[in-house]
Parts: sequence; C-alpha cells; structure tokens
Amino acid sequence: SCTIVRLGPGAWASIAWSGLVLDEAQAVKNPRTVLHRALEGIRSDWSVAVTGTPVENSVGDLWSILRLVTPGLLPGWKVFTTTFRKPIESGSDPQALEHLHRLTAPFVLRRTKEQVAPDLPDKTESIVEVELGEEHRRLYDQYLTRERSRLLGLLDDLDANRMDVLASLTRLRQLALDPALVDPRHDSVGSAKIELLADQLDQILPSGHQVLVFSQFTRFLGRIRDALSRRGIEVAYLDGATRDREGVIESFRSGARPVFLISLKAGGTGLTLTEADYVYVMDPWWNPAAEAQAVDRAHRIGQTHKVNVYRLVAEDTIEQKVVELQEHKKDLVEAVVDGG
Repeated sequence: SCTIVRLGPGAWASIAWSGLVLDEAQAVKNPRTVLHRALEGIRSDWSVAVTGTPVENSVGDLWSILRLVTPGLLPGWKVFTTTFRKPIESGSDPQALEHLHRLTAPFVLRRTKEQVAPDLPDKTESIVEVELGEEHRRLYDQYLTRERSRLLGLLDDLDANRMDVLASLTRLRQLALDPALVDPRHDSVGSAKIELLADQLDQILPSGHQVLVFSQFTRFLGRIRDALSRRGIEVAYLDGATRDREGVIESFRSGARPVFLISLKAGGTGLTLTEADYVYVMDPWWNPAAEAQAVDRAHRIGQTHKVNVYRLVAEDTIEQKVVELQEHKKDLVEAVVDGG
C-alpha cells in the first residue's frame, strides 16, 4: 500500500481517514522521500507506527516517524538536529538525551520479544574472528594503502565526495570477504570465510540441522553457492532478483535444501523460517538493526530449538571497525528508546 500512496499522493490526501497504521515504519525514516511527504499529506483522526527498529542509523529516524504520527511534538528538522540529534549522537550533552526521552516516552510503547514470547528458546550469539590467508592478507593490505591515500584527499569535502568515500569503503568490505569480488583475476585466492562455513556445514548438516546464511553482497552469496555445490550441499537461494520466491522458501522449509542463502535486503523482513536453528551472518552491516531482523527470521514465535548465531568478522580489516560502529549504534538505540 505504501507504493500505491507514493504513486498517487493527491488521491489519498483528498480523503478524510479514520486512522492510519504504518507497519514496518522504519521504511519511512527518510523525510526527504516522496513516500514520507505523501504520508504527511494524509488526514486521519489518529496514527500509529509499528516498528522493531525506531532508530536504525540516527536519532533522526525517530524524528521522521514521530513527524507522521505525532506532528508538532518535536521541532522542525534544523532545530531538532541542533538541539537533539548532534548533541546526543556526539555524547556532548546528556541533558539533550533526557529532554528527548521526556518528550517521546508518553508516545512510545515498547514490547520486547522476551515479553511477548517468554517461552522462546535461547539464542546464542558469537562473533567468529576469521584470519585471512597469506595471499588474501597481502592483497587486502595493498588495497588498504591505496584506498586510505585516496580517502584522505576526499575527506576535505565529505559532502561533495560522499559517494566516492562510500565506494572506497565498500571495496574494502568486499575485499575482506573475497578478493574476487573486487577483481576477477583474484579468483584463485579464495575466501577464508567460505572455507570456514563449508567446514562447519559438513559437521552440522548430518545431524539434521537447517541453516540460514546472510550477506549483503549477492555476488558473494553466489560464490558461496558455487563452493557448497562443489561439496554436494543442497542450497536454496533468495535475493531481490529471485522469481519463484515461495517455491524457494518451501524447498528450505521442507528440508529438501537444508541451507538457505539469503541477501540481507531481500530476506531481512517478512519471513518466518523457524525450521532453521543455525544462522551465519557472513559480513557485518553498518546497521545492526537490519542484522538483528535477519537473525530473527529464525528466532521468533514458533521456534522450538535453541538458535545458534555466528557473525563472521575478518581479523584486522574494516569489518572490525564496522562491529565497533554497531556497538555504538546499539548503545544509542538503548539510550534514546529506553532512556538508558
């Protein structure tokens, strides 16, 4: 329905609605989008936003959602940024955090998964540090030196060079996974993460376990699929280009294909895969909330087994910096939503 609203905002704005419910409200966290502006134009007696991630990347996410459901509660964007967002995210003004929490707490009802499903089996999460092979390490360090030199020249004007900076960081993240993602000529170098995953699957699949494997990079998922196929492991595969989505999902649920390779964007929400009791997150994402939602495809109501989650992080690479950023964002969410 959000797509329909975005395509014809005028028609929806002309109707007086009794109420507005925004499910998966994190999808409207960007106030500059056509969808957000269209939803602002809808007249309704009451509005409710439902989301598991009211703050994904910035305190500004919460502002965008509350702008739709409690208009007027918070000041305009520029004042909000100066008064709340920047002081809170930098940690320079604890009183700004307390003030924001006092304003928003009466309008935010939080129900944790533990409260909703107290009998849910345990979830064990582990970070697995993966050592790069000798040639892989040499290539990573070579690219790191080159990209670092390039980035230092771009940071003088970050706003103008934002996309180039992101491209450089993405190259380093891909290189930490598999050098062939950056240059096909490095195909023979291999990936320590793929080898580790394949070895672990050889141990757990004979016991009847089912496994979810997540990555943001579809080309990396493709290389994982090829490597597992060479070992005779049957896999289901889902990304944004998958046509027979239901058929793929059923092949996993039935147990015919015990390993499900899923792109984070295509399978991070809207799926219930409680048949799985092992989850591998192959690469850390800037957004810890998106990772958590992906993991919860398995750890949700209906799960009867303990869920084991492994986050693979390449040693001495940009991935360790991403994990540090994730921890900072988790603390931010706890502080803003819970007043911690």
